[in-house]
Amino acid sequence: MTEDIYSPVPEHKFTFGLWTVGNRGRDPFGDATRASLSPITMVQRLSKLGAYGVNLHDNDLIPIDATASERDRIVREFKQALGDHGMKVPMATTNLFYDPVFKDGAFTSNDPRVRLYSLQKTMRSMDLGAELGAHIYVFWGGREGAEVDAAKDAREALKWNREALNFLCEYSMDQGYDYKFALEAKPNEPRGDIYLPTTGAMLAFIATLDHPEMVGVNPEVGHEQMSGLNFYHVVAQAVEAGKLFHIDWKSPMKGLVISMRMPIAVKMKPAFGNLPPAACEII
Repeated sequence: MTEDIYSPVPEHKFTFGLWTVGNRGRDPFGDATRASLSPITMVQRLSKLGAYGVNLHDNDLIPIDATASERDRIVREFKQALGDHGMKVPMATTNLFYDPVFKDGAFTSNDPRVRLYSLQKTMRSMDLGAELGAHIYVFWGGREGAEVDAAKDAREALKWNREALNFLCEYSMDQGYDYKFALEAKPNEPRGDIYLPTTGAMLAFIATLDHPEMVGVNPEVGHEQMSGLNFYHVVAQAVEAGKLFHIDWKSPMKGLVISMRMPIAVKMKPAFGNLPPAACEII
């Protein structure tokens, strides 16, 4: 009976990031330990395991140096695979951290050219997500921070971040997209300190935006636990504020075992009720 409760089926609406399933097991101290998987292979295999869909950064699917014709071919083939295997793409996001140009940040870079490029890259990624059927758009500012506080005025950085999100809300509305934006907090890594390090900080920031009704949060288990916070309490605050637009599950930090990830999700459901469609992601 227990096995039936925890056996995954698409109706549970759990989705998986292409960047996690395709992770090659590389870390700062060693090279890759697993072979690459194509996005189409990931879709095929996840569908057999009972997943509802996949989520992606723009460059998880389309190489950053792809031509327009290459981009169109990749998207066409990926959409065909999604249709063939009954999979969805409920959430999309932008990779604003991998390319060296983002070493000082994306929306909060000291270089205005980088800030403009970040907006352009995000708009193209929003176009991609909308084309694939995404309704949630996540923002994780992995490079939005500093190692040395003298290197950047944090007040100006917050203003730049606000301007970027206000602009992108307007872009979403102008394009007729029905996106809800979900902001994901993390206290550090890869930066020494990341701006808006907790979900509580994100909630306060959202209230300062031009369109706060469009913007919520995406709490992530490990990110909140890095700050020593109780994830249950974090999610409760987001729910009470009406801002839990998406949620990222991962293997809990020390003290909990990996096999508990699905039971935890099921146990929290009575407390918080039904989340929006495909709002749960395993990472």
